Amino acid sequence: MSLQHTFGELRVQLAKRIIGQEKLVDRLLIALLADGHLLVEGAPGLAKTTAIKALADHLTGDFHRIQFTPDLLPSDVTGSEIYRAETGLFEFQRGPIFHNLVLADEINRAPAKVQSALLEAMGERQVSVGMRTFPLDRLFMVMATQNPIEQEGTYPLPEAQLDRFLMHVVIGYPSAQAEQAILHLARNDYRQGQPEADIRLTADQVFEARAQVADIYMAESVEQYLLALVLATRDPGTLDGTINPELARWTAFGASPRGTIALDRCARAIAWLSGRDYVTPDDVRAVAFDVLRHRILLTFEAEAEGITADTVIQRLIERVPVSA
Repeated sequence: MSLQHTFGELRVQLAKRIIGQEKLVDRLLIALLADGHLLVEGAPGLAKTTAIKALADHLTGDFHRIQFTPDLLPSDVTGSEIYRAETGLFEFQRGPIFHNLVLADEINRAPAKVQSALLEAMGERQVSVGMRTFPLDRLFMVMATQNPIEQEGTYPLPEAQLDRFLMHVVIGYPSAQAEQAILHLARNDYRQGQPEADIRLTADQVFEARAQVADIYMAESVEQYLLALVLATRDPGTLDGTINPELARWTAFGASPRGTIALDRCARAIAWLSGRDYVTPDDVRAVAFDVLRHRILLTFEAEAEGITADTVIQRLIERVPVSA
């Protein structure tokens, strides 16, 4: 059985547990294949925590959940030095960040000092304590959630922290049909317990799948389209030789080169998950919103008019042509 088929089966299995959130399931698998981190925004009770736990059940790696609160300390995430009386020495006690899959639940409830404790771990895959540096496991992924409803006692994520996330996924309520299916699933789980995962991926299988994703073919025209889309976020005022004062007035800063790399990896991953060995412009457009929405900073004028980053991205997608 090919890895593409195995991941396709995993996709089906996760969709049976995370009903009505197919987009979240796909983005979880894309983040795993693209070796990146995921920020998920949605109201409480939309299966954000359940989704990452369900994915962890299908991997041989370990999982840990960190509940972010206003009184959380950086050492609660990374670990701290513990004094051992029997030896008279300090010993580093590893924190929850040293697990393979880490759920940072309600990340915007912790102050910037704690949020920044994740920066080095997410960007460099290591933790520095004092004069020592501790590497993280090669299979390492952070999924952070934030609640957009409650604003009291919350802290906006710094731009540098946001840029570390491969994608920022916004999810909504399921349909009436999906919610009925959720109700039936919850009843069965309550009576019989959750079933055991019948697909278990090893770390080596994940690394092999990532290698296959990296080998996906991308034509020169598709690559030029991807670059044009990212570059347009930085200078939307002149697009295709035409003046777009509206877009220029809305956009303060565009996506960084990290956004270009993220868009490339995610487009390859979604093509691979679709069973193809090549990337199409539709693949780029399919992940553009999730990759770019947290990398575009709007002007105060745009925010006053109720313009969102998604509005800007939609306008760019409509105006940036695909190279022949």
